[in-house]
Amino acid sequence: MILIWNKFKDILDLIVFKHSIFALPFLLSSMLVASKIANDSAWFGFKALILGIICAISARNFAMASNRLMDEDIDLNNPRCKDRPNINGRIGKKSMWIFIILNALIFIFCSYLINNLAFILSFPVLFILAFYSAFKRFSSFVHLVLGFCLGLAPIAGSIVVLGEIHIFSIFLCLGVTFWTAGFDLLYSLQDMEYDKKAGLYSIPSRFGSKTTLLFSAFFHILAVCFWFIFVFVSPLGNLALMGVIISALILFFEHKIVRKNFSHINKAFFTLNGYLSIIFFIFIWVDLLWN
Repeated sequence: MILIWNKFKDILDLIVFKHSIFALPFLLSSMLVASKIANDSAWFGFKALILGIICAISARNFAMASNRLMDEDIDLNNPRCKDRPNINGRIGKKSMWIFIILNALIFIFCSYLINNLAFILSFPVLFILAFYSAFKRFSSFVHLVLGFCLGLAPIAGSIVVLGEIHIFSIFLCLGVTFWTAGFDLLYSLQDMEYDKKAGLYSIPSRFGSKTTLLFSAFFHILAVCFWFIFVFVSPLGNLALMGVIISALILFFEHKIVRKNFSHINKAFFTLNGYLSIIFFIFIWVDLLWN
């Protein structure tokens, strides 16, 4: 029993399960808005809720495990990655392959149960999720590709409830894409020197910390702009606008913290962005209930 529990903890460590908080609130926000459009009610039903959450978790598990496996040669000599389960031997390649395949099958099966569009798109989505980290080997667009991976969550929310990609979900997707790319740039500052030695194409390694901070700020400004557009094209009101404004303030403080001291990057990365996604969701939810 202890062995099973330790293996379970190793898997959670492998996929950094606590970071699931970033995308899940945006999936649910999208589903709430889609339900309001379709049924004039924010409640989309237990089937959509359960299948949507299972798809989100299995897709993220698949993506994280796939990229841990793909990046082993890079992470092996990175001091920051030495305690990852696949690097220090706690999880072997065979176990990782089983985990990857199992989560891919769960994602495809649940997508099939949702609707035809979800099932058809499940295959290209898995392809994108599996290979986004490869971009760091040849392109500085890796941060935006990662952002798009999380940005797929609101697109998925629209598909689950409406069976189509509604315009509101596109703007929410763009907001999440640039928000994620912006905080990933800040997070990547930790690996700037290592990425230079390894010949990787992250923006910090190619352009330095000052330019990275400018890119990150610009991406976050774009994120806030797209979130405002999302509110205006959705059946949302002033409370949702307030949620976007508060999100913008959180991003402002995130940049202030990181610029003051790079050692606070982890705090800014997880704590503030975790709060942002939850607050964003709560304001969308309350706005729809209020209306």
